[in-house]
Amino acid sequence: MRDYQEILKALPYSDPFLFVDEILHMDENGCEGTYLFRDDLPFYRGHFKDEPVTPGVILTECCAQIGLVCLGIFILEKSEKRTFENTAIALTSSEMEFYIPVFPGERVRVKSEKLYYRFSKLKCKITMFNEQNEVVCKGQIAGMIKARSDA
Repeated sequence: MRDYQEILKALPYSDPFLFVDEILHMDENGCEGTYLFRDDLPFYRGHFKDEPVTPGVILTECCAQIGLVCLGIFILEKSEKRTFENTAIALTSSEMEFYIPVFPGERVRVKSEKLYYRFSKLKCKITMFNEQNEVVCKGQIAGMIKARSDA
């Protein structure tokens, strides 16, 4: 079993599209982690002029990376004894509600709860909080975990 740092290294993302800084907790039923939305991220230059705010699609991606993909890696290695290097994860559905904005320089915390994992599909209930512990957004995200054909 990998430690949390190994799971972060196994993520199929890199800067500027990596939205996971650390994993705080993880078990078979969920994951919790954080990310700091740095002031210099490229999407802030045009969203919105003179008052940048983090796009909802990026908040959803952050939730998916922490709450679904990190958890998927953990579940694969623990329950199925497969390594992430031989698998691929693809988003299949997301339903998110947004409550308050996230501005440049804010750190968020994402917490997921596994709803189910069966037939290679992982579905989670996910909530994002700001540093004041206010709910930024919440919803459900699902993805398929498949063996890579080139592995």
